[in-house]
Amino acid sequence: MTQAWPLPWEPDPRYRTRVAYFSMEYAIDQPLKIYSGGLGFLAGSHMRSAFDLRQNLIGIGILWKNGYYDQVRQDDQGMRVQFQKKYYPFLVDTGICVTVTVNGHQVWVKALLLPAEVFGTAPLYLLTTDIPENDYLAQTITHRLYDTEPSTRIAQSIVLGMGGARLVERLGGADVYHLNEAHALPLAFHLRAHLPDSQAVRQRIVFTTHTPEKAGNPEHDQVFLQRMGFFGELSADQITDLTGMTGPLFSHTLAALRVARRANGVSRLHGEVANQMWASEPGTCPIGSVTNAQNARFWQDRALRHALDQEDDTALLRRKQELKRELFEVVADQTGKLFDPAVLTIVWARRFAAYKRADLLMHDLYRFCRLIVDTERPVQLIWAGKPFPFDQTAVELFNRLVRLSYKTARFAVLTGYEIRLSRLLKQGADVWLNTPQRLREASGTSGMAAAMNGAVNLSISDGWVPEFARDGQNCLLIGPAEPGLDTAAQDQADYQQLMEIIDQRVRPLYYDQPERWLALVKQGMRDVLPRFDSDRLADDYYRQLYDQ
Repeated sequence: MTQAWPLPWEPDPRYRTRVAYFSMEYAIDQPLKIYSGGLGFLAGSHMRSAFDLRQNLIGIGILWKNGYYDQVRQDDQGMRVQFQKKYYPFLVDTGICVTVTVNGHQVWVKALLLPAEVFGTAPLYLLTTDIPENDYLAQTITHRLYDTEPSTRIAQSIVLGMGGARLVERLGGADVYHLNEAHALPLAFHLRAHLPDSQAVRQRIVFTTHTPEKAGNPEHDQVFLQRMGFFGELSADQITDLTGMTGPLFSHTLAALRVARRANGVSRLHGEVANQMWASEPGTCPIGSVTNAQNARFWQDRALRHALDQEDDTALLRRKQELKRELFEVVADQTGKLFDPAVLTIVWARRFAAYKRADLLMHDLYRFCRLIVDTERPVQLIWAGKPFPFDQTAVELFNRLVRLSYKTARFAVLTGYEIRLSRLLKQGADVWLNTPQRLREASGTSGMAAAMNGAVNLSISDGWVPEFARDGQNCLLIGPAEPGLDTAAQDQADYQQLMEIIDQRVRPLYYDQPERWLALVKQGMRDVLPRFDSDRLADDYYRQLYDQ
């Protein structure tokens, strides 16, 4: 490796290993819409901390012409999916083009650079096939993040993995390739074609697995993958030697666990779950854990933190009221409802996936209605989040919430759940509600940024929460339901606990014991940092994965 690694700083001596970080999505800043949810938010925070710490790391991703999708309104205020072309003049054309082979056809891949100084991140190289050198079909490969067409999804992995690997070689090569999920897996097959054996490949790759959900651990027919060019020029014997796959179905996550030297789950609990999931499979690498985190420099309101550090309770409470008003301006603009900053405000905001149970609070609709019409200790509720655009069940749940929200002035459903709205919600919430089915949430980082901004986490004890939570001191916990319950019984048990906590702890604390409520808020703000700041995460990756 003779070529200089393309960094605008001299790397800190603690971080000499040259790392190429591959992710299908990055949530960097509001103007750059190339992300869908938590995977992207994590990658964006990682890139910011790599900048702050002067790490020897670059990011490799895809420039999605239409983004994930824009979440807008139908005429009846229900959700509409809009695919809108995006233009980013702040990206720099590197002049680098590489080629990959997709379904027997040569495809040109251009690399554009997000310079470090634009948003304060590690240099991020974004790949596109939407260039004149390609025919229309090849141009569409990089149009939509998580396209529903299987062949397009595989083509996207080839562009990210093989195209990204060839780009890194043009930039001077990396010591370590970090797969943030298995989307870029074809880079392993590219490396195998240029290295002496499978073990040499494994010495170069580390892997982060993000989900215990089956939908997040895809499988495909191996013949289909071979035809698409997923394995490059490797022979069947080389593929089997590298991945251990012999049957007709090819598991992307299992293959990633076999081509990497080390892997990690994204919380301690998820690390345990991941080890249980893959324990019976031979040839997998060790799975540790590096708990996800969020970048405090980006997500935390500075005035709020300053008030906490100065022990200025008056300033802290005043700033929290200001942040609530900023959020409520969006509520008023979208829904016409005028929320009151003095009223307890509960927010549920995240991806609309079934296991996250966006509607758990409405398990008993009569009791829910009594909650939102109560005038003695009133509650305001806000929902926000993006369903997968072609998941009609999730879209209909979102729209059902919208229809129900018509009936009350204290219940709002917001669209456009992107970085700007996410930050407003976390800064303006009094309570950040998190209701996944336990052991199905790998990490769930939104509650970290909420705690940074004085929102009290009311949460199932899943993902990152067990590493943070001290019930009644820095958060409020919904305890685990009895083991062995079916889904319906678990929902009922969790709902009963949730409502009891709201009725018997949250509302009395907020309205009747404001000093104790403030102590809960402040302790959450203190405990979430620095442990759940992404500077810790970025450092952990060097110490636990890259330098091992």
